[in-house]
Amino acid sequence: MRLDDAHCYQALAARDHRFDGVFYVGVTTTGIYCRPVCPARTPRSTRCKFFASAAAAERRGFRPCLRCRPELAPHARSAVEHAPVDIVRARAIAAGERIAGGALDQHGLDALAAELGISARHLERVVEREFGASPVGLAQTRRLLTAKQLLTETSLPMSTIAMASGFRSVRRFNALFQSRYGLAPGALRKQAPSAQPLPHSARAQRVQQDTHATDNTSVRVSLHAREPLDWPRLCAYLGARAMPGVECVDSAPGWRYQRVVSLQGHTGIVSITESDRSGRLRAELSLSLLPVLVPLLARLRALLDLDASPHMINAHLSADPMLAPLVATAPGIRVAGAMHPFELAIRAVLGQQVSVRGATTLAGRLVQAVSEPLDGAFAGSALTHAPFTASRLADASEQLIASIGLPRARARTVKALAVAVASGTLPALADEPRGGMHKNALAPTLASIGFHEAFTALPGIGPWTAEYVAMRALRDPDAFPDADLALRKAAGGLSASQLRKHAERWRPWRAYAAMHLWNSPS
Repeated sequence: MRLDDAHCYQALAARDHRFDGVFYVGVTTTGIYCRPVCPARTPRSTRCKFFASAAAAERRGFRPCLRCRPELAPHARSAVEHAPVDIVRARAIAAGERIAGGALDQHGLDALAAELGISARHLERVVEREFGASPVGLAQTRRLLTAKQLLTETSLPMSTIAMASGFRSVRRFNALFQSRYGLAPGALRKQAPSAQPLPHSARAQRVQQDTHATDNTSVRVSLHAREPLDWPRLCAYLGARAMPGVECVDSAPGWRYQRVVSLQGHTGIVSITESDRSGRLRAELSLSLLPVLVPLLARLRALLDLDASPHMINAHLSADPMLAPLVATAPGIRVAGAMHPFELAIRAVLGQQVSVRGATTLAGRLVQAVSEPLDGAFAGSALTHAPFTASRLADASEQLIASIGLPRARARTVKALAVAVASGTLPALADEPRGGMHKNALAPTLASIGFHEAFTALPGIGPWTAEYVAMRALRDPDAFPDADLALRKAAGGLSASQLRKHAERWRPWRAYAAMHLWNSPS
């Protein structure tokens, strides 16, 4: 990489996180080299030497900084250790994701700050520095954009749109919309392409579609993704691991993913299909889920990994000859996440030392044994039960859990995991921990801190399960279950230690490398 000193110094002065791991700066007066995000006082430009790698800085005689710890820069980061500067940024990113998921709609800034372990004033400061806007400003923009989408894509009443978007009142919704966009919500709806006059036949078809989209049972919204998006492969992966009775995948006439969702006391069904427009999915939601629309959409994006940057990931992984042909074959592959982290963790435990199909069978039996059946309003041929909760499974006896066909030791593991999540010992896997705040949406860097130690301390849970859960439930893009037999076979029969060493070149996208290996013909 060719380094331009002037531009590097500008990035250093701005502490621009986009250049973290891209270059390092050595300070001639101290003999120390740092990351461009180091919180230390910015030195004069005449005292700075810029290097493309930490090794180059050390070769020139510079010592690593103890504050920003260059060894923990991106592309060389441990899944367990984090420098203080990373924790600060991780909290800002976590706050941004929580706000995008509606954290400030039901709870105030103080509650969010307490959840992240900092003061409200410090939270405002780090969010402003990271996003260039205050937490309240982020929340207002998210509400307006959600309302704008509902105005243009549905025919829901204005009051319903206001409440579903997170506004406390229709008056506040109208006032903020007018001040930001310079027109009333109703005027925007009239200007939407879907509101333009249609020929008679098209109008009749549109009325039928609108009736289906906004009848007494469901509403449709779009989900946008960065292209390419390999929807069939994502559906196939989710379908093979679907929890029978709770989720299912159909492949004809087009790929469709369906599941039952329970959030904050609201239960309904979500059905996702591929839209006619490239890079877009269509989600059909039960109207019963409208009160939790914002957190639901955030979880759907995490479940389907819609915010991934395929071009950046593919460019990095294609540099390795082992992965280059796999990336070329499936450039739109995604890492499937989890709608309910605890559900995914239980599914991972059931999958230990058994086939994917065998684990799916066990999961279906567990649903039948402990989950709450759906009432007649939602019950269908494939979706019959609500997702089981940690508290419900914690109350079940080991004998009942073992009756689904588990060894007694595995049943104890399931029970111990349920008790740990229900009691708050593993907050990263909790859907609705005490206090009502949802912690599973934390940024991967923050959510993974201490998780591996706490998770593997439970009886019967090893490193493979911890990495797999971090990969999907915590959305850690660098998680990598190197002991997985299928991964080792796809990598040419490497041992776990050999694969772990080779995978260092795939950081920080090792989870995507795992998906490519699992998807390979071998």
